[in-house]
Amino acid sequence: MSSQKFYGAVKQVFSSNFASRSNEETANLISKALIGCTSKSLHISPALVSNLNSRITHLVLSNPRIPASSCLRFFNFLQSNQSIVPQKPDFEAHITLILRLFGVRRFAEAKKILNAAVVGENIRRPVSELASVVGGNSVEPKIKTKFFDMLFRVYGDNRKFEEGLEVFEYMVKNEFVIDERSCMVYLVAFRKSNQFESLYRFFQRMVECNVVITVYSMTLVIDGLCKRKEVEKARILMDDLVSRGVKPNVYTFNTLINAYVKKSDCRGVEEILAAVQKAGVEFNAATYTLLIEWRARHGNIEDAEKLFERMHEKGVVADIHAYTSMISLFSKLGDVKKAFALFDELVEKGLEPNVHTYGSLVYGVCKAGNMDAAEMLLNEMQSKGIDMNRVVFNTVMDGYCKQGMIDEAWRLQGVMARKGLKADVYVYNIIANGLCKLKRHEEAKRLLFAMVDKGVALNTVAYTTLIDIYSKEGLSKEGRSDEAFKLYEEMKEAGFTPDDSVYSSLVGSLHGASDVRASGVCWKHAGSLKEYQGKAPCVVRCILPFKHMMIKDILESTMVRTMGIGEGKKSDMQQLSTECKV
Repeated sequence: MSSQKFYGAVKQVFSSNFASRSNEETANLISKALIGCTSKSLHISPALVSNLNSRITHLVLSNPRIPASSCLRFFNFLQSNQSIVPQKPDFEAHITLILRLFGVRRFAEAKKILNAAVVGENIRRPVSELASVVGGNSVEPKIKTKFFDMLFRVYGDNRKFEEGLEVFEYMVKNEFVIDERSCMVYLVAFRKSNQFESLYRFFQRMVECNVVITVYSMTLVIDGLCKRKEVEKARILMDDLVSRGVKPNVYTFNTLINAYVKKSDCRGVEEILAAVQKAGVEFNAATYTLLIEWRARHGNIEDAEKLFERMHEKGVVADIHAYTSMISLFSKLGDVKKAFALFDELVEKGLEPNVHTYGSLVYGVCKAGNMDAAEMLLNEMQSKGIDMNRVVFNTVMDGYCKQGMIDEAWRLQGVMARKGLKADVYVYNIIANGLCKLKRHEEAKRLLFAMVDKGVALNTVAYTTLIDIYSKEGLSKEGRSDEAFKLYEEMKEAGFTPDDSVYSSLVGSLHGASDVRASGVCWKHAGSLKEYQGKAPCVVRCILPFKHMMIKDILESTMVRTMGIGEGKKSDMQQLSTECKV
């Protein structure tokens, strides 16, 4: 019944002034009207309603002769007609009605009102006061338990963790039976808030308080620990709970397998697989997918294929994730034919390919240099309403650059920007390397420096590219080798580890230089070159260009002759020449 009809029905009776009546008398008159209320009429005078206060409201809502449904209608009327009602229902009114609704098992309406009481700025109260109000209503123990159980859940839903924990401790103290499902609400709220330490501490408190632990709460907590990379702690927790009679399921084991896979911990993976077998738990599609990716990562391609076949033999239906993993595997191997065969198979089975599935195929065709096929896949994605993500954009741009199609790469970067995806360091690196491939080194440099100006920091690849550019320029331009070495020092200070190509570029930057220039740079950057010693087998290849200049002579004779190096530094140069012998 709408509030307008409700009010229209009440204004026929009791038109006299009720201001002088007592609260009890007014409550009694309203109660009689509510008891005799039908769906068509409710006879309460507006003058009577205008004299309402919190005491009268409480007396009406707590009257056991009034049906709970009528109390709810009365409550809603007061809530929605502020213009004619002097005050909205207060905290006590909310609690009183909630308890009435619990009595008739109307839990959904009760939870809605309780939620309003918990979050409402003007009516919410401390847990201690709430407990006092409930205790003062002579509530049956069973209903009281249900009330606090729901209150605990509502606090969890609203991320009010301190209040929720206070309710939990109140329930423990008063020896209420605590439902593990309610604790799950609280645990899930912690996980959604990324409060994994609090999640673990509360779970420990559950165990201490003898709350019945199921595989669901155990798995949730193990997942939280694994997300914090505390895999061994998660493993110990599982073993402890198993000893208490809690049996892990396939999701529990998958969580740990995934964590060990991410750590590249072969022993950990094998131990969990042994535990799975011992527990008699069957693999599901997610387990097979994890193991396929694990085998593929370690180069066990044949094992990965066998796992996919075994999944079919065991009657486990491969999902889109399993197919995507296999498609990714074959694409990385360059076997695009098998990748497309699996794609056709999954479509025939009614599975919907997602952006990762298409991304794996795109990678395969780009690796094969077939950019026409890549464009066809992109068009198919668009026709199906699948948006390209950063990975797909970057893959195609990289494919264009490797084929020398730099203009197409720029065009795609523009599309990416229009979709709201800002260019990151990976995009800049891809295009810069594409420009370098076309020997457009100055453009590549300008692009990377523009990237820095926009607040995007250089990473290992960007530093390596710039060092290579300056090293190549060092062959023909004075001072460019110095710039390369400066970038090298800056790279190390930024915490990045130079790889073989960086050292090759640095040493190679001296090739072709005059004896004096080469020897000068060698001395100036002696520390860097010494550091290069033993970094990679290609050291000999890099230094061979200097062999005809006789490194020993350059370092000991030429530099002494041309730069006037004293005896002290000459001994340093002799040491360096010994370390750099070829």
